[in-house]
Amino acid sequence: MKRLWISNSQGWTIAYRSEVKRNRLIIRLVENSKVEYIKGGEKVLTVYFLSTEIPVWVLFFALGVSSDKEVVNLIDYESNDSSITNILFASIRNADGKCYKFCQGRNAIDYVGKLVKDTRFPPEEGIEECLSTYLFPTLRSFKQKARFLGYMVKCLLQAYTGRLKCDNRDDFRNKRLELAGELLERELKVHIAHARRRMAKTLQRDLYADRTVRPIEHYLDASIVTNGLSRAFSTGAWSHPYKRMERISGVVANLGRANPLQTMVDLRKTRQQVQYTGKVGDARYPHPSHWGKVCFLSTPDGENCGLVKNLATTGLVSTNIMESIVDKLFDSGMEELVNDTCSSLDGKDKVFLNGEWVGVCEDSLSFAAEVRRKRRSKEFPHQVEIKRDEHKGEVRIFSDGGRILRPLLVVDNLNRIKAFKGENYTFQALLEGGIIELVGTEEEEDCRTAWSIKYLLTDVEGKQPVKYTHCELDMSFLLGLSCGIIPFANHDHARRVLYQAQKHSQQAIGFSTTNPNIRVDTLSHQLYYPQRPLFRTMTSDCLGKLGHPLGQKGVLPKPELYNGQNAIVAVNVHLGYNQEDSLVMNRSSLERGMFRSEHVRSYKAEVDNKEIQDKRRKSEDIVNFGKIQSKIGRVDSLDDDGFPYVGANLQCGDIVIGRCAESGADHSIKLKHTERGMVQKVVLSSNDDGKNYAVVSLRQVRSPCLGDKFSSMHGQKGVLGFLESQENFPFTTQGIVPDIVINPHAFPSRQTPGQLLEAALGKGIACGGSMKYATPFSTISVDAITEQLHSICHRAGFSRWGNERVYNGRTGEMVRSLIFMGPTFYQRLIHMAEDKVKFRNTGPVHPLTRQPVADRKRYGGIKFGEMERDCLIAHGASANLHERLVTLSDSSQMHVCRNCKNVANVIERAVPGGRKIRGPYCRGCQSVDDIVRVNVPYGAKLLCQELFSMGINLKFETQLC
Repeated sequence: MKRLWISNSQGWTIAYRSEVKRNRLIIRLVENSKVEYIKGGEKVLTVYFLSTEIPVWVLFFALGVSSDKEVVNLIDYESNDSSITNILFASIRNADGKCYKFCQGRNAIDYVGKLVKDTRFPPEEGIEECLSTYLFPTLRSFKQKARFLGYMVKCLLQAYTGRLKCDNRDDFRNKRLELAGELLERELKVHIAHARRRMAKTLQRDLYADRTVRPIEHYLDASIVTNGLSRAFSTGAWSHPYKRMERISGVVANLGRANPLQTMVDLRKTRQQVQYTGKVGDARYPHPSHWGKVCFLSTPDGENCGLVKNLATTGLVSTNIMESIVDKLFDSGMEELVNDTCSSLDGKDKVFLNGEWVGVCEDSLSFAAEVRRKRRSKEFPHQVEIKRDEHKGEVRIFSDGGRILRPLLVVDNLNRIKAFKGENYTFQALLEGGIIELVGTEEEEDCRTAWSIKYLLTDVEGKQPVKYTHCELDMSFLLGLSCGIIPFANHDHARRVLYQAQKHSQQAIGFSTTNPNIRVDTLSHQLYYPQRPLFRTMTSDCLGKLGHPLGQKGVLPKPELYNGQNAIVAVNVHLGYNQEDSLVMNRSSLERGMFRSEHVRSYKAEVDNKEIQDKRRKSEDIVNFGKIQSKIGRVDSLDDDGFPYVGANLQCGDIVIGRCAESGADHSIKLKHTERGMVQKVVLSSNDDGKNYAVVSLRQVRSPCLGDKFSSMHGQKGVLGFLESQENFPFTTQGIVPDIVINPHAFPSRQTPGQLLEAALGKGIACGGSMKYATPFSTISVDAITEQLHSICHRAGFSRWGNERVYNGRTGEMVRSLIFMGPTFYQRLIHMAEDKVKFRNTGPVHPLTRQPVADRKRYGGIKFGEMERDCLIAHGASANLHERLVTLSDSSQMHVCRNCKNVANVIERAVPGGRKIRGPYCRGCQSVDDIVRVNVPYGAKLLCQELFSMGINLKFETQLC
């Protein structure tokens, strides 16, 4: 992306940026003090180009300008500001001091040529060819280059006097998204260049007289490219856009497959690589240019907060338009840029295409309107963006890739909808008909956008009606995909919406794939009876496919992005088992299959192939699948080929895949301490390297148990605290019993009335109500919900506010207070107690420190850390503390000599009489008289020995007890 970049971070600069290093040019306003190290001198303009510093006036004359007045006319700074005049005079004096008589003849160009030749890596071409090739390469003549240089100086001086703002690096107009194509292209270029350099070196060896040059395949090492690309994908470190030696981390991430929503959200994630967080202009804050392009809510919390964003529902990224549109711009009223430096451009606006000056136009308003009209009638590509900047007297047109665009309705063309035949309202048809157009960040500033259609139709009393140019498709499209399906999201606290959108929706168990029987994912969860919620939102409706044969009753088949079930939820206190965030659930509902899910884990093992075996010398090292009596686990369920039969019930400690070497060594895969399940499928295949591998998938059916995590669509997460029998629950007059009881204290401080509205609306829909939409920002009013409940449910005995009279299930008495009850969409999350439970009494220890190992799957212990120690000290439970940290951890014994207080080692030594005895012996005192045995943690003994190896000796005070 080429754009003049004005900044004031380290002095006033304006930069012409380019991907090619030699094309870059920077004009800087520097202090030129007469005496060194004294600030406050006059300011002069200097140009940094081709690794040298050139006075700007010299460069103007090198480009063929004939007089100082011409230069001042090219800069065209309108006002009579004395500080600007001083800068220009000082620049002339500076140029005169550096280059004697630069105004005459070829002095200026010779001076520039001398500077360029003295650089560290001078270009091979002559100075005129250098200026022609590297300075503003798209402009052909020197006179046009001088004009562009004058325009850059003018922008810098305007910014210096406060008439122009510096560029904000957080603004989306200054950003471009790199998609997979650009990233792969850049990575490939790096590796191909590396391979080319290597090829040149090996080829040079054979270019001597007595050698024969072989075919090119002999010199080109293709593995450089292959290995480089595979390394980029495996490590995630990709080549930097402009720093050649550096690499960017975090480009590659694993695609989440917990449910289809997580997969789609992962694909719409954008990541910003910044180094300036925490300074002024923090990249984490929302910026006005994010409006409608990225979601302002769904961002992760933690270190990536605000740096990882999600595209809004209708946001799309532009691709590079390859066709040239300059000729079409000339047809629309653009004039060519004059090839001289003396004629004035007064009253004409400059036209820039992707940052390059391509022409001028007389009337920028009609020119921009004409280009937009042609874009709507398909004469220009849809992704072209036109911005008319009246303040700077410019028209900027963009056709490059990486800009985020969003569709808006064109108000002037809305009447064309009547002409659509057969109601062909596809997005592409509306785009080609000019009813919808794609608007970018800069063009949006020229638009006047109505928030919805009703704003176009309402009359403003006694005022001039607003002339809108565009209209939003729907206000909920400003949100991301995971936010747009939250019902009543605009009624909830923003933090709760963020929790649901970023965490809970991506952890909910749904139907992850439509082909689970042939997939062998390492870990996958699947809900047995996923349901569609009662409510609908605009975003969820847009996900269906038009003209689909399976659509029934106007409901389109959709990728199911809701992953959960509609449970009857009562807001009540139940025996104190739902304190804080816990839930009480109905055991009978769970037995009927509510929230039941399947958990599948796959185990993979490789063996060598027959062809590879011939190359090896040692045949006993060849590993094959097979069953041998294993010492590390049970092999009861394995067949002779080393695989379990489908349906085998495996427990922890069993062998899943039997592998053995011909030497008898056992390479089998064993189930860890917490793993078990039924064998669902056994797959045999081979990978790209020719190695055979086998995958065994184990299935577990999991019904919710205590400690499992659930969440509503409003960030109200909770764990299951108690399973109550159905007969003990309060029941309504109709005999309805809640599935879930949630604590009323979850609502006031969390500020999520959206859940109550969802329950009330769901109750009305379940009774046959017509209002079904809960789209954020265009939700129906509370009065409409209560009215629907009252009118439809009155005959069923429901009150207007969703409260119900209930009877105590234990005693049969009527409960005095009314209970709020209604169907709410709940999700089961992948955090389950069975995956977290951790216990051990004795078990494996680390061989070096003899302390319990850490990992749960290795039967490790839980760390009793510093804070737990502080608690026991505060309680005064010293015996318990000693038991925790010594007896149950790494209790051991060592010998100390009481005489010299050093550690006595157990050695074997000779005694008079020719015998050898083994025992503790103090080498310092050369005796065994004063040695005592002490109980210490093994870690203390290890530390003593490690310090001893560094030349530090510890002495121990001992006391007989």
